[in-house]
Amino acid sequence: MSRAETAVPGVRWRWTFGLFRSELLTTLRRWRTLALLGVLVAVPVLIGVAVRIETGGGAPGGGGGGEGPAFISQVTNNGLFLVFAALAATLPFFLPMAVAVVAGDAVAGEASAGTLRYLLVAPAGRTRLLLTKYATVLAFCLVATLAVAVSALTVGALLFPLGDLTTISGTRIGFAEGLVRALLIALVVAASLVGVAALGLFVSTLTNSGIAAMATTVGLLITVQILDHIPQLHALHPYFFSHYWLSFADLMREPVYWENLTRNLGLQALYAAVFGSAAWARFTAKDITS
Repeated sequence: MSRAETAVPGVRWRWTFGLFRSELLTTLRRWRTLALLGVLVAVPVLIGVAVRIETGGGAPGGGGGGEGPAFISQVTNNGLFLVFAALAATLPFFLPMAVAVVAGDAVAGEASAGTLRYLLVAPAGRTRLLLTKYATVLAFCLVATLAVAVSALTVGALLFPLGDLTTISGTRIGFAEGLVRALLIALVVAASLVGVAALGLFVSTLTNSGIAAMATTVGLLITVQILDHIPQLHALHPYFFSHYWLSFADLMREPVYWENLTRNLGLQALYAAVFGSAAWARFTAKDITS
């Protein structure tokens, strides 16, 4: 890219978008990524088939509440609830683990493959390259979440009836509104993974080993999940990125409870700012040798 081209904002933005598109396609085409998405898609299928076999399509054995098991108890009444149940089942581990693997490999994977140095030879600049990597991980968060939601909706429509549904508060809403709320829940779940994505990106700048970065990020994810369930650490729980993950269930209340939802999104933004800044500081000062 010439000096004249870099002076034109339109050319610069097109080049940046091209880099992002290339990074996203490369990420989604990796066998590891496809395997992770395959596991995520399989979870709603397993849940739906298990509920169908267990109930024989009959009435559920419980109800109420916003946790995964309570959503599952409503699946036989309305297949749309399988979307909520599948997201509740995958969010504590499967979804963040997939994001942790992709984020941990973002920079360290390039270094271990010997391609990071060549990426920096291109007129990207370290800051723009890092932002592109992070945008790619965030896009994967959305793709992974939508994969779970679409799989669950498809299985739910095939195995169970669809129609108006009853919210957690006991009020009835139409199927169209239920679909809108399912989409909003999927977006909230994707946004709930922003903190893990930033943490994984930071870890990825600390090492030249993609495997080490992925293992460390997954290990930190598991550690935080364990700490979040230790009663003696209750004072610290609101500061763990996973603490408000299941607050998406409040979107199925009437009226919607916004308190924990806003806390969750604010906490994810804080983690993104802190670990994103740390990743930038580390990456811009890092000695790239591979």
